[in-house]
Amino acid sequence: MVLEKLGRGLHDALRKLARSTHVDERAIKELVRNIQRALLQADVNVGFVLELTKRIERRALKEKLPPGMARREHVIKIVYEELSALMGRPAQLQLMSGKPTVLLMVGLQGSGKTTSVAKLAAHFKKRGFKVGIVCADTFRPGAYEQLSQLGQQVGIEVFGDPKAKNSIELAKEGVKRFKRERLELIIVDSAGRHRREEALMEEMHQIAEAIEPDEIVLTVDGTIGQQAKEQAAAFKAATDIGSILVTKLDGTAKGGGALSAVAATRAPIKFIGVGEHLDDLEPFVPERFVARLLGMGDIETLLKRIEEVTREEEIKPAEAKAILAGKLTLRDVYNQLEAVSKMGPLKKLVQMIPGVGMSVPEEQMRVGEEKLKRFKVIMQSMTSEELENPKVLNASRIRRVARGSGTREADVRELIKQYELMRKLIKTVMKGRGAKFGPIAKLMKQLPKGSLPGFDVGKAG
Repeated sequence: MVLEKLGRGLHDALRKLARSTHVDERAIKELVRNIQRALLQADVNVGFVLELTKRIERRALKEKLPPGMARREHVIKIVYEELSALMGRPAQLQLMSGKPTVLLMVGLQGSGKTTSVAKLAAHFKKRGFKVGIVCADTFRPGAYEQLSQLGQQVGIEVFGDPKAKNSIELAKEGVKRFKRERLELIIVDSAGRHRREEALMEEMHQIAEAIEPDEIVLTVDGTIGQQAKEQAAAFKAATDIGSILVTKLDGTAKGGGALSAVAATRAPIKFIGVGEHLDDLEPFVPERFVARLLGMGDIETLLKRIEEVTREEEIKPAEAKAILAGKLTLRDVYNQLEAVSKMGPLKKLVQMIPGVGMSVPEEQMRVGEEKLKRFKVIMQSMTSEELENPKVLNASRIRRVARGSGTREADVRELIKQYELMRKLIKTVMKGRGAKFGPIAKLMKQLPKGSLPGFDVGKAG
């Protein structure tokens, strides 16, 4: 979960306010103290924290309530606005269809630059752009091999030569070739340097002069916290064009410090890396990011992920018709679990749902995630006949599947029970469209408590 500790701290602070009998000066001062504690634990600069919380306190106590808005809602709105301002202004990377855009990626060694190159490439390929990667890193042994492997994973060509010594000529040649091929995004990966911004900036200038990139993107390691400000400031001073990609924001306690420090330089943060997978890259929109931190969800990002997966895993009309008629197979269930897993870890998806994310206990989320993984492993141990016709799963077959998947027979039976309930539920919905939902509620009550992570389905209806 993105900056999970910071998010929980801020969410808890607002929840205490919401439970207060009166939102008076005392309640607001307590909220301010709790916000200060959460931000300081996330390594946000002390000066930033004090300025921010003074503004929150002053506005909460002095501002006139808008018509029709309760004081609680108004204070939460103030916190949301001030935190969004702390994280910087939104800045998006815009590509033009049919016209080549060249990005030059720079960063210190170990900042996650090379992986970020592949993430960026995958991000724009999913959106329909023709992408190519140029490996101009002749400094680090194995750089071309690593980038080639990542390119294969996302289905993108990588230009490079592991024997080459001249990174500038290599960059020029790669960009020239991809422009001839009419690619719309060309990402050039340069060599990282270890704790030497001077060498990094010098190489950036030399390659930039040779390839004339549309934008230079600096990758900054989110785990270094407030130190990120020095890197961002040096980069901003060296070039007028450019943007920042902050990496490794998937749980580090210092992520808030890195984001706020970079934002303070007014260098535009355009992307953030929020996990290890190649899909774990997001355009940085401060308002959306803060909404998720506060437990307000981010339904727009969730819908975009669903749309991307739906495009990749398009169900044929005949299959959809069969499913809606109640002819759901375990293979259909497996395909849906595969689609969900491509959208990212369950807890990240749940965090995007307004009013749900931060309220789901961590233990329940972990159990739900493990259960989904276990169900997938169980189905991988089944034959094609069993996946297409689960009715053939008798006691001996269940025993064999349990042994083959390294699970218990009870786990296999639970999967079968969940499948049967799902099949009946779909059939009931399609039969009684417009009818009362009594039968559905009755089916929902049969589901074991906690089987749908984040929802107490035992109380449905």
